[in-house]
Amino acid sequence: MNPGVDTDLYTTANATPEKRPSRRDQVHAEIRERIMKGEFTPTTRLVEERLAEETGHSRTPVREALIRLWANGLLEKRDGGYYPVLPDLAELRDLYELRVTIEIRGFTRVIENEAVRHDLRMLEELREHWRGLRMSPPEPDPSFVEADESFHRTLLASSGNFALVAALGSVNERIRPIRMYDFLTEDRVKDTIDEHLEIVELTLAGKLPEALMALRRHIGESFEVVEQRAARAYIQMTLHRGR
Repeated sequence: MNPGVDTDLYTTANATPEKRPSRRDQVHAEIRERIMKGEFTPTTRLVEERLAEETGHSRTPVREALIRLWANGLLEKRDGGYYPVLPDLAELRDLYELRVTIEIRGFTRVIENEAVRHDLRMLEELREHWRGLRMSPPEPDPSFVEADESFHRTLLASSGNFALVAALGSVNERIRPIRMYDFLTEDRVKDTIDEHLEIVELTLAGKLPEALMALRRHIGESFEVVEQRAARAYIQMTLHRGR
């Protein structure tokens, strides 16, 4: 595999479905779900003792969960504590526009320049991986965003411009916390897998204009879902704040 391409793609998606989540993962998932549903306001300090009591677990996994949620951008640190991050929908639109621009360039540089070609081996490996996911889809989980990001990084890297891949990575880091709202249902995971396969298969077939249209459609649908769900969480946060 060429330099700059993920070698440990889709670790979340590759997790064994039968494996029982650890206590720390359970606590992390519980608190994350409450945050994403808007159950806490941006002025609610998340206190270890209270969350441990509410979840029925010790403070240690709660503390670890808060650190992970902060690292993932769902929480912020201020006044010596953790607080939920209020989704910034205006910034989300701007960053999605930038994301689309970067990813589209991966195709247009190949379409416009006969000397530039996609790395077919890289794309074939990508296709095989996602065919496997179609056969055995992972459970809906916000962290599936990591698998989605890896697909798009590899697709872009196959066009040969790794500066574009780095730029996409920077954008992904900023929108990842809100993009987690995209993968909360089975239909969104299934649709994402199907759409990824459509894009990579069209690219391998040399149907680049069609692949580009499929990519635009795919990112646009993702944005609509993320915006709607993040907006609902925003409303819930503000409603709780007004109580």
